Amino acid sequence: MRTVYINGQFVAEDAAHVSIFDRGLLFADAVYEVFSVLDGRIIDYAAHMMRLERSLAEMTIDHDCSATDWPGLLAALIERNALTEGTIYLQISRGAADRDFLFPKAGTPATVFAFTQARALVFNPMAERGMRIITRPDRRWGRRDIKTVQLLYASMMKMEAKAAGVDDCWLVEGDVITEGTSQNACIITPNGHLVTRDLGHHILPGVTRLSLIDIARASGITVEERPFTIAEAQGAAEAFVTSASLFVMPVVEIDGLSVGDGRPGFETMALRRAYIEHARAQG
Repeated sequence: MRTVYINGQFVAEDAAHVSIFDRGLLFADAVYEVFSVLDGRIIDYAAHMMRLERSLAEMTIDHDCSATDWPGLLAALIERNALTEGTIYLQISRGAADRDFLFPKAGTPATVFAFTQARALVFNPMAERGMRIITRPDRRWGRRDIKTVQLLYASMMKMEAKAAGVDDCWLVEGDVITEGTSQNACIITPNGHLVTRDLGHHILPGVTRLSLIDIARASGITVEERPFTIAEAQGAAEAFVTSASLFVMPVVEIDGLSVGDGRPGFETMALRRAYIEHARAQG
């Protein structure tokens, strides 16, 4: 049984409870982060915490992250659960108050919890075969840059992909790809440029995406941060996604059409290896 952290205490997972009046439960009024753990250490910690603090500020959730020793707390959570590879989920809601669309009064304590999930990150079989994806309209709210727990539409699209017999879904506005259901979308053009959607309210500023862009530029790859269409993605030399739990994951099929030769691309797999080296070097 896992040990989880909730509101200042480590408890057994079956002893962790939140109020039925918690605004994360009633209004999805909460933000979260997912940290990758490799070799028992957190990857890209500073960037994740920076994004968490930005999400809290954009949502005007009054919680001071600096008041908690998060490095020590998360390290203790890893140790208590003997986690060597997987993820840590951390959520902060506006707290519990009687149900009202208006925010509760200032000083309402936030609800804070975190838990571990063991999973294979490096030796993921999907990296060897590549992802098959479909595209669907992006009908989420307009502030996708805030990492909130409003994930119902993403969940529905993942289920639609599963029903279609593929691995996941890329979301589209007009004919332009925004991002995946829980990943940033990237392509390698026929002339070898890495293209990923530019930042703004339309996509989440992925931490893995950010690190991968730095890695790509350091290796001499030209990076273009701009919109790209479904047709451009289908005609790309390679395609892939980035996320904390998938790292760099090749995409080999989009809406039934093969990308490149229908196998994980050479550049994509080189970037995946480089990202794993980057992650392990953080120890």
